[in-house]
Amino acid sequence: MPGSPRPAPSWALLLRLLALLRPPGLGEACSCAPAHPQQHVCRSALVIRAKISSEKVVPANTDPADTQKLLQYEIKQIKMFKGFEKVKDVQYIYTPFDSSLCGVRLEANSQKQYLLTGKIHSDGKVFIHLCNYIEPWEDLSLLQRESLNHHYHLNCGCHITTCYTVPCTNSAPNECLWTDWLLEQKLYGYQAQNYVCMKHADGTCSWYRGHLPLRKESVDIIQP
Repeated sequence: MPGSPRPAPSWALLLRLLALLRPPGLGEACSCAPAHPQQHVCRSALVIRAKISSEKVVPANTDPADTQKLLQYEIKQIKMFKGFEKVKDVQYIYTPFDSSLCGVRLEANSQKQYLLTGKIHSDGKVFIHLCNYIEPWEDLSLLQRESLNHHYHLNCGCHITTCYTVPCTNSAPNECLWTDWLLEQKLYGYQAQNYVCMKHADGTCSWYRGHLPLRKESVDIIQP
């Protein structure tokens, strides 16, 4: 019944999930907690659509004794959905060179476009890592593209909980239960691609599935 204690996922299940979240060959140091795309957009300081023009390895800082490296991607920003108050036009993004530190590998000098979420440091540099939501633009559903301008942002007051085992029940009126892992045994399944957790006038939240009414300013983001 609602409000009943929710059993915690077993360690075996959590380890299996974390293993699935790690790309092949990635070291044990990088693991990411699952999050619905709406959560990623709400939590990220920056959300953009971009192409990768080039890449190069650069020092992590000016200290010659520090051997840590970063991968610098030069990008062509196509559309910014979030981050206007901190940056206007992003030219470079950075990620750890070492994949065990959650470094991201993207295709440069190609026609592929990406949805990138990340954080903005105090010096204005933009950083991304494997725990961000980073997807080829062509892989996003129509509803996901529509939601980037408004629907995700407007419903950040909703809480999305990942369901690992049954029973999985709501513990708060503003909560939506994310069941992709439970039902499909994969992270970004049908619910991640086709649902928005929307807030109602009474403060409750529930999943909305289907075509969301388009606003004029969001039309350009759904073009391929």
